[in-house]
Amino acid sequence: MAQFSRIQASSDATSASASNSNPKVVVTRERGKNGKLIKALAKHRIDCLELPLIQHAQGPDTDRLSSVLKDTIFDWIIITSPEAGSVFLEAWKEAGTPNVRIGVVGAGTASIFEEVIQSSKCSLDVAFSPSKATGKILASELPKNGNKKCTVLYPASAKASNEIEEGLSNRGFEVVRLNTYTTEPVHHVDQTVLKQALSIPVVAVASPSAVRSWVNLISDTEQWSNSVACIGETTASAAKRLGLKNAYYPTHPGLEGWVDSILEALREHGHF
Repeated sequence: MAQFSRIQASSDATSASASNSNPKVVVTRERGKNGKLIKALAKHRIDCLELPLIQHAQGPDTDRLSSVLKDTIFDWIIITSPEAGSVFLEAWKEAGTPNVRIGVVGAGTASIFEEVIQSSKCSLDVAFSPSKATGKILASELPKNGNKKCTVLYPASAKASNEIEEGLSNRGFEVVRLNTYTTEPVHHVDQTVLKQALSIPVVAVASPSAVRSWVNLISDTEQWSNSVACIGETTASAAKRLGLKNAYYPTHPGLEGWVDSILEALREHGHF
């Protein structure tokens, strides 16, 4: 198996650990969530530098979610990110594990439910994912129960756009959105690790929030012209809007496509 280094962006990250590898990709998800990408890139003998750019915090509706699940039956519950799934599962268990039918945006989000589904007494059914892992396609393809009223609970990031509830409402669904978590920039970035990250060819980002955090970090430096590899089109659009010129993203969002985009960015600039 290919060797790889995991260098954490914290005060205990030493120059010695950084110098033992030659990282080509900066991974930026919140601490503890970069493992799958690091392992996938290790198969291509690509080392990573871990620099978490965002962290999750409670949203204004976090505490309401379990009581809503306890009191109301929905035709669908829509989950569009692993973090939304984790927050939902906690509230669902608190509500007494009621019967629920879940629609997920893609495979990465679906994986959050695997352990629960393996339970023989599971009352949670992951019953839908769209043909392409985007909110827009999910809203256009979610099955509707004939002409009768169809209700949807959408536990979301406070920073998510209105694309999903607008798309569903336009098709006649009744949507209840709860902002159950939010993302914010990390409070501390180790300056030694940041300096190294600025010289690495590719920065991998998984959300518009991560892109904004990166742009804020580099705004005081010389013009940064390396590449960003985005998990999907929404993140890539944010990168371009914020002035990052070399943005790569897969046609179909997800880990496999993300890795392909990272490899493409490295190849384009002669690093792979």
